[in-house]
Amino acid sequence: MKMIDVEEIIERLSKLGYEEALAYWVKSEMEEAQFYRQLAERARNLGLPESLVETFERLSMDSRRHSEELARVFRETYNREPASDILPIEVMPVLEKFERADQVREVLEAAMESELIAMNAYWTLADKTDDPKLRELYLKLAEVERGHYEALKREYERLGG
Repeated sequence: MKMIDVEEIIERLSKLGYEEALAYWVKSEMEEAQFYRQLAERARNLGLPESLVETFERLSMDSRRHSEELARVFRETYNREPASDILPIEVMPVLEKFERADQVREVLEAAMESELIAMNAYWTLADKTDDPKLRELYLKLAEVERGHYEALKREYERLGG
């Protein structure tokens, strides 16, 4: 499994201006939406509790909605499609580990850890920047990831974690 170098991503993100950071966010939210959609499908196929499936589906829809809203703002502001080549921090490669129902705790733990890493990375970036608009963007990102973490944590506790 390829691990994401969080420090390297933070370093790359810290050099971005607002336009590039917004493009990154559009991409990362869309990839996160796909990730949670796949987790929902896998959970359903494994016969796991419907509340878990619904949590993954809700996170997927939230992320997709964020991505679409941000892409619209980006297009209206910059008159082009957003693009970024930086790997999203939030999407850890845990899906391939999720093959059996008894692995759900491990998958939730990895997803929660991923959301915490992303949240802390965005707070770090907010602290590093002198650009108030960029700081606001990173603080919003941190709050989105905190919300995702809280939803996953509630489900983890519901499953006895």
